[in-house]
Amino acid sequence: MSEMINNREQFSLKNTERLEMIKQIFTDLHNGRSVEEVKAHFNALIGKITVDEISQIQHDFTQEGTLPAEEVKRLYAAHTALFKGSIEEEQRPQHPEEQPGHPVHTFKLENRELEKLIKTKVQIHLWQFEKEDSPENVYKLLEDCNLLLDIDKHFNRKEHLIFPYLEKYGIYGPSTNMWRIDDFIRDAIKDAKQKLSHYEGDQQGIVQVVTYIINEVNDMIYREENILFPMALNNLTEDEWVKIAHESDEIGFCLTEPADVWKPERQALMENAISEGYIKMETGILSLKQLELLLNHLPVDITFIDQDDVVRYFSHGKERIFARTKAVIGRTVQNCHPPRSVHVVEELLADFKAGKKDVEDFWIKFKDKYVYIRYFAVRDENGEYIGTLEFTQNIDPIKAIDGEKRILS
Repeated sequence: MSEMINNREQFSLKNTERLEMIKQIFTDLHNGRSVEEVKAHFNALIGKITVDEISQIQHDFTQEGTLPAEEVKRLYAAHTALFKGSIEEEQRPQHPEEQPGHPVHTFKLENRELEKLIKTKVQIHLWQFEKEDSPENVYKLLEDCNLLLDIDKHFNRKEHLIFPYLEKYGIYGPSTNMWRIDDFIRDAIKDAKQKLSHYEGDQQGIVQVVTYIINEVNDMIYREENILFPMALNNLTEDEWVKIAHESDEIGFCLTEPADVWKPERQALMENAISEGYIKMETGILSLKQLELLLNHLPVDITFIDQDDVVRYFSHGKERIFARTKAVIGRTVQNCHPPRSVHVVEELLADFKAGKKDVEDFWIKFKDKYVYIRYFAVRDENGEYIGTLEFTQNIDPIKAIDGEKRILS
């Protein structure tokens, strides 16, 4: 028995000494030693580091106070360089994140789409822009920035669904540090978009900010998949992942959507109750299935935008006039329109919110259709604006009506 106690004490001492060594290496990094020098020291003394050790070290440094923004950027980039190739792979008996629809599976799908966007569009368009800052090349980069803004939904799900559960288990590093880097990336994309929308010849400024975005998005993907997600999978329960999966729809998805509905073996009863439940309205009761089928069978396309200009719903009829994908859910309506027409959308919404208008109509020729587009301000019983309903219909068949029809054909 005494031998077992001694072994435990020695293991604990060894563990403590190891953490102190890692902390000293981090301290050297924070004090300005080069990444190359610290990396060599790290490889010689530590070799491999676990996700739990990273969590502990980040927690210790978080407790020491808030760092200035530029210092956070420098240190997070240095941490990433230090960790690459040194994180010990987690050995877990089960891998629920490999199941389509699991929140981590969806996060990784989004990361693949972000990598594809950067590799096949952003990097190429940046190179073209560096060679010639023509209006065409400016516009290509602007379109890329509009797509990159979709990353906000990815970050929001991470920050509002995963971070709170990690904090519940005493893990504060991601919510304190990673969230700040997320904000830096958001701000950089918005800055690039602003510079490109009002381009005044600052070619070098745009190259600098877009290069920063490319590097930081790639590094964030590495941090998520090698540190954050394993950390979350080690701590969160299946019920917590079920809640995250269910609540993710409310925020929306980035450039893609879940590959499937995740159905763990032990699914919470509340989930079944919601999916099989009924909605009681003032003039009747419908099941969720009936309501969805009813909306999809309307001879019009409808889209609902909430009071914050975020797309929350669109009907999915057999023949939509304008294509929609589920990736638009959770995006602001401004980012769903080409930059050249955004001002029209914003003027319309401003009039609805100010109470100047309740409806606006447009009609256009589109392919082989004559399309009637109507926008309605949706207000509650107190007259408060809660969103806008877009109503789109092909009126060619209606315009062709002549005479009367009184019997079944």
